[in-house]
Amino acid sequence: MTTTPMDLATSSSTLRGDLPGERGDLLETLRMHRGFLRHTLTGLSEEQARATPTASALSVGGIVKHVVAVEKQWADFCVEGAAGAPQIDWESIDWANPPEMFLEFQQQFVLGPDETVEGTLAAYDEVAAATDALVANADLDLDRTWVLPAMPWFEKDGIRSVRRSLYQIVAETAQHSGHADIIRETIDGQTTMA
Repeated sequence: MTTTPMDLATSSSTLRGDLPGERGDLLETLRMHRGFLRHTLTGLSEEQARATPTASALSVGGIVKHVVAVEKQWADFCVEGAAGAPQIDWESIDWANPPEMFLEFQQQFVLGPDETVEGTLAAYDEVAAATDALVANADLDLDRTWVLPAMPWFEKDGIRSVRRSLYQIVAETAQHSGHADIIRETIDGQTTMA
């Protein structure tokens, strides 16, 4: 039997697992929105996954690839803070020749010629399983805070709690799911909620 997006929205016991309270709420909401996002990519050909039929420069495949990267980055941040982030002086960047890290970030939004729908969804499953295990780990202190990495989209010396970082994953997934849904509807008329 195929699971539909509406099944995801109504099967909260499956989405929560055995986790009570806030952690169960986090997992339920995250898993639901992941399901919505996966649905936008499922069934597309490689060509359709790369299509950019709307005013957006993004494709459904590129959006899912980006969400995979963002979820992993935020989950890593929950455990080690900004330890793995590059140290860049953003105020002195020559934007005519941006740093390699910035160019790599832009490639998060594009399915490369050697990347596939199947591989992207498998990568998503792997990252999702790791994040789910992290949320379920009772030793993870949701109140622990870390200093944000120096990035132009964060306030200088800002901090984030593990809790807020996990909710950031939910927010990114939900936002990009809606964006991908519009692109998918333009491709073949499929929508997540209809």
